[in-house]
Amino acid sequence: MKETFEESLYKEIESANNRKGLIKATQTKIIGKSKISVEEESHNGAKIVVKRDEYDTIKEIKFICSCGKTKSIVLDYSE
Repeated sequence: MKETFEESLYKEIESANNRKGLIKATQTKIIGKSKISVEEESHNGAKIVVKRDEYDTIKEIKFICSCGKTKSIVLDYSE
């Protein structure tokens, strides 16, 4: 067993098919990998979800209100 904790990497996919329902593997391509972390502590009734790429660069910060509404900040580092 490993002694160190490793965060899970999730594969991000993009589909050429924009309809809802079954998506075939031939209609998708892998566009990257992500790490997703959730702040367990609630800040004024909102949870904070941080999405990072495989190199720990923050890509998105999402605020989720206890009422169900969400607001996101998407960071793009390309020039």
